[in-house]
Amino acid sequence: MTVFHFLNCAVLTFGPHVVYYSATPLSEYDTIGTSVKAAVVYLGAALVKLVCLATFLKVPDANDSFDPYQELMKILIGFIDVAGLYFALTQLTHRNISQNHKFQAVGLGWAFADSVLHRLAPLWIGARGLEFTWEYIFQGVEANANLVMTLSLAALGSLMWLRKNKPKTLIPIIYACALLLATMPSITSYLRRSLEWQTPKVVGFELFSSLVMAFISWQLFSACQRPM
Repeated sequence: MTVFHFLNCAVLTFGPHVVYYSATPLSEYDTIGTSVKAAVVYLGAALVKLVCLATFLKVPDANDSFDPYQELMKILIGFIDVAGLYFALTQLTHRNISQNHKFQAVGLGWAFADSVLHRLAPLWIGARGLEFTWEYIFQGVEANANLVMTLSLAALGSLMWLRKNKPKTLIPIIYACALLLATMPSITSYLRRSLEWQTPKVVGFELFSSLVMAFISWQLFSACQRPM
């Protein structure tokens, strides 16, 4: 039963990444190399973030309330991810693939690396326990929401940094949506610590927010693709 529970949680956490790659044109254009490069960039960005977090932030206590200064520092440090995405989208050498496929491959590799780094070890240690718990199922759902948000941020990043002839009226909206996605970890931290939301409610909020932001990003991306 414990192994079965672990496999179910692992499929829920990592399966959507594989399904997305197989079910979209990414597999037809063999963009796995781009995704791997993006994953390596993510690991580098995560290492830099870890050093910055250890240097500038105190170790949080279980009973600590929401600290605006700490969260502001987390937001600023979190922009290392944005810088990493910028590097992955603009500086890495890619195969001759379209902008549409490039941001998807980068976002997929980025999200998969995030799930492996933050969720594989807890799954391996915890999901094989003797007692059933919903924690790792919610963790898998959260990984899916993170996948959607990362793809949305990569799409907005491609519009900001790769798309030159975009409608000027959409530029503020694109940057505002990208800023909202970049600060989402602090928003969820506020919901957990200050408003004391339980895990199911927070994960539900993340899932709903990811779908809304995906729809907005898709609309913006489609609008920028139209001839001006």
